[in-house]
Amino acid sequence: MGSIQKEIKISGVGLMGGEKCDVQIFPSDKKGIRFFTPNAKEPIEAVVENVVSTQNCVVLANQYGQVRLVEHFMAACSICGIDSLDVCLSGLEMPILDGSAKKWLELFNAAGFARSVTSVKIEKSLFYQSEETVISILPSDKLNVTYLIDFNHPDLKQRWVQSDLSDIAEISEARTFGYLKDLEKFQQMGLAKGASLENTLGLTDDGYTNALRSDFEPLKHKILDLLGDFKLAGINISDLKANIIAKKAGHASHIEMAKILKRELSL
Repeated sequence: MGSIQKEIKISGVGLMGGEKCDVQIFPSDKKGIRFFTPNAKEPIEAVVENVVSTQNCVVLANQYGQVRLVEHFMAACSICGIDSLDVCLSGLEMPILDGSAKKWLELFNAAGFARSVTSVKIEKSLFYQSEETVISILPSDKLNVTYLIDFNHPDLKQRWVQSDLSDIAEISEARTFGYLKDLEKFQQMGLAKGASLENTLGLTDDGYTNALRSDFEPLKHKILDLLGDFKLAGINISDLKANIIAKKAGHASHIEMAKILKRELSL
């Protein structure tokens, strides 16, 4: 099992609700990542079966409570091979921090961690499709991820990125993003209250509101989301021997594919 070597503490605001949340993360010798939220009688297990919403972010819940925006934290756990943690929150939403997994990785590295390493070989091709969205996982001797998006933006129109995760530094620091013109509408709906230029890459009609950290950063953030969502199936994506192809996908399709993958591997 992989876990951190000492306790971690951090505070930040939630992207959706904009409320401050204090987080304490403890090492564990029990396999599984568990979220402890205020007044909940039982922890919320970070498993794909507990996903209750993928609208705007990934939400986990049990009969006692819920926790929102877990995907970037789970992606960091996947990158580090960490699968045993107790995460205690003062609120109901993980802090957005800088909008990527970068800060979580820095915290894990500062605390020290033991990595859980396994090799997962895909024996047959797996598919998920819904309208234009397609995710395929094909047998391969090594990992390769191909992700295609088609956004109404000159830099992201029918754009694809391919990665074997040798560029994991660029993927881990890729920030969440959204169209600047939609921000006011979302905030009127009670969403994106914590969004700022410190944690979100803003898309304009023909560019960006802030400087890119790497080429096609939004696409790399989609791969980061994929890492976090597949982690809920109990899989560190770097352990997979597979060719993963995602077209016009997102959290909802990631989670459906993760369920298929978990059933196939009997995890």
